[in-house]
Amino acid sequence: EEQKRLLENRPDQPQNPKVLRIAIIGAPNAGKSTLSNQLLGRKVFPVSKKVHTTRCKARGVITHEDTQLIILDTPGLTNPLKAKRHNLDEAMLTDPWDSMKHADLVLVLVDVSDHWTRNSLSKEVLECLSQFPHIPSVLVLNKVDILKKKFLLLEIVTDLTEGIVNGKKLQVKSAFKQDSSSSAKSPVQSTRASPENRAPGSPCQEQKNQAQEGSGLGKSSDVRAAESSPGTEEAQGPKHCGPKDLKDMKGWPHFQEIFMLAALRGEEVDTLKRYLLMQAKPGPWEFHSDVLTNQSPQEVCDNIIREKVLEYLPLEVPYGVTQVTEVWEEGECGELFIVQSLLVPRESHKRMLIGRGGKVISRIAQEAGQDLMNAFLCDVCLKLKVEVKG
Repeated sequence: EEQKRLLENRPDQPQNPKVLRIAIIGAPNAGKSTLSNQLLGRKVFPVSKKVHTTRCKARGVITHEDTQLIILDTPGLTNPLKAKRHNLDEAMLTDPWDSMKHADLVLVLVDVSDHWTRNSLSKEVLECLSQFPHIPSVLVLNKVDILKKKFLLLEIVTDLTEGIVNGKKLQVKSAFKQDSSSSAKSPVQSTRASPENRAPGSPCQEQKNQAQEGSGLGKSSDVRAAESSPGTEEAQGPKHCGPKDLKDMKGWPHFQEIFMLAALRGEEVDTLKRYLLMQAKPGPWEFHSDVLTNQSPQEVCDNIIREKVLEYLPLEVPYGVTQVTEVWEEGECGELFIVQSLLVPRESHKRMLIGRGGKVISRIAQEAGQDLMNAFLCDVCLKLKVEVKG
């Protein structure tokens, strides 16, 4: 009821409000929800190793002093064939595009630990960026802590940006001497960019230096944007690209900044957050300052339980599970009693979900209950039942 009241009430506008709507896009399982949760400081979006954990467009709200950041946590960009395979809703094909329409800034998240996909942006991501070339975009390399050979980051950056950042051509020189393996200093630990690594005349870099932050490229590499002179290739401004243009593109040459972080461990997330706060423009807040997400408590609950079901069931079994909340009661001391039925299509799925001696379903209930306590900041008693549909 309180959440409903906060969402319905008019926001408590400060004197000079600023706002920034951020769309986070990327391939399924790149870590979009993990990053959103870290930016928010509380778990409100489901996270799982399986793809397509996020099934709907949800918003997270960060209110800091006179600034409000609205995070549009979108489903991973997918195509009709994959959507059919994972029994996904039609909305999952359109929601990411819909989020882009309302965004002031786009974060493109790439999982650098995945050697199959890290050197090129997916066709879906490139299509999304080319449809909205007027919206500023930032490249965020995630899971850099898992990457043992840090020198590969230079190659990845060059590929994903087509060698151009903030309208200037990159000059990439490796600063690694002998050891190029795991003992190499991670760019994640870098903070302020050194003067020689700054893009000349870049206002974003000047702002970041004032906040004592950098894009994470400073210590372990020299990545410089060269000044455009009459004799050099001048970077073109963003323009709409057709299917033919995209066919030959691996990266996007219109990123304004690059960040490297480890969302799961929270490394360098604050650096990105400070940058986002500085990008906010004057405008009215959309939400009351006490709002953390536009989801209802029931939606948060469903998402967290589904996350655990995805985590503990093999392959594509979890995608056929339907959730039905039977009891949702608040006790006298503010504790929450929840009973939810998990409906599965087959008896064999039921046995898998319950597990030998009820171990699997007990573990799901225990872990989901703990996450719900952290989300709602109250005691939660969660009971789960498993039934075959129909």
